[in-house]
Amino acid sequence: MYKIYFITFGCKVSQYETQCIKSCFESSGFEIVDMENNADVFVVNSCTVTGSGDSKSLYSVRKLRRDHPDSVIILTGCLPQASPKSAEKCKEADIITGTKEREKLPALVLQAIENRSRIVDIHEYTANDVFEDISCQSTQKTRAFLKIQDGCNCFCSYCIIPYARGRCRSKPMASLIKEAKSLAESGHKEIVLVGINLAFYGQEYGLRLVDAVEECCKIDGIERVRLGSLEPEMISNDDLVRLSRQPKFCPQFHLSLQSGSRRTLQRMHRKYTPEEYMTLVEKIRNIFPDASFTTDVMVGFPQETEEEFAESLNFVKEVGFAKIHVFQYSPRNGTIASQLNGQIPKNIKAERAERMKSLGEKLTADYLQSLVGKIVPVLFERENSEEFHQGRASDYSLIKIFRENSKKSLRNSIFYVIIEESRGDHCFGRIIDQEWR
Repeated sequence: MYKIYFITFGCKVSQYETQCIKSCFESSGFEIVDMENNADVFVVNSCTVTGSGDSKSLYSVRKLRRDHPDSVIILTGCLPQASPKSAEKCKEADIITGTKEREKLPALVLQAIENRSRIVDIHEYTANDVFEDISCQSTQKTRAFLKIQDGCNCFCSYCIIPYARGRCRSKPMASLIKEAKSLAESGHKEIVLVGINLAFYGQEYGLRLVDAVEECCKIDGIERVRLGSLEPEMISNDDLVRLSRQPKFCPQFHLSLQSGSRRTLQRMHRKYTPEEYMTLVEKIRNIFPDASFTTDVMVGFPQETEEEFAESLNFVKEVGFAKIHVFQYSPRNGTIASQLNGQIPKNIKAERAERMKSLGEKLTADYLQSLVGKIVPVLFERENSEEFHQGRASDYSLIKIFRENSKKSLRNSIFYVIIEESRGDHCFGRIIDQEWR
């Protein structure tokens, strides 16, 4: 029996897909190990959203080869799919595959071991591709990701992902319901619906994302349904009204922003203005008074002036995000933005990133402070230490409570907690009522 170790880079979709690949290997008789030194085979599931994502993935492969010269090393995921020629140059990898047909990986490993040959097995996407439905068993005990959408049709000027993932396609509803029921039977109380461009779910079937939410909310055992990152222009007022009718829906909205400057958004080929984005935020707050908003912000996009960056800072502050993920623009070969004049020097990008991160930290602190005195249901995930239990509120805020004299685990239980204090990136509270469900 061969032992296999996984390293994953990138988004929630990548994390989900790693679980699916693990399931494929387990079904083929491989043993999954959680310590690098115990493995015979290594899988690096790569990310290519940014240049640093490429670098981290390739560095990981090269380090594994140095440390484990006789092992079988697999490089898979978005990097090889988007940049097959670059991936093939990584001679330290024995097997290179993209984001298609990864259920074949166990057979490829056995082939590589038997023939002692290098395998490159990358398949291009076509317009007729359908959702690749690989069975997946989550190892998480409380929250599980459920990938229901893949691909992107947007072609933002900076983004390589449409080339790494192909066009939009959706998980069939019957398959989605079946997997959600399986997660419930495994004891998961919360599922997070994820996708490359999640808001496009169901278009080929005449469905919308809210249809998937409603079906998941019907399943016994699932107590909370959460959404991954959303494109603002794809959310309608009717969608929001329907979501508000679902008590199990968690009103945490990760609305991808990228920039708060109209001119920068235009160069990015984003399909909304700051004013339209703010109108959506206001609609959501009217329907979900306790909603939280998180987002991604890019700094240093080509030709971004100090004035445009200031507009972005002011807009982020005006929205009042609970958390922002800040990243510096990274040129990707094959995209329009990489060919634009006015590329921003690294030192300026780094300085702007620090200013945006500083604002983000303040906004997080302000948001958590606003929770003090409120009563929220918390799904407890694990004991942080001998002193604390910790879990997530519906808005995804991290909540801790003192364990006091009880050594009993609260994991996978939902309790009402009154928030008494905020500290840094989390809040402290105490349980005030019996188990919620």
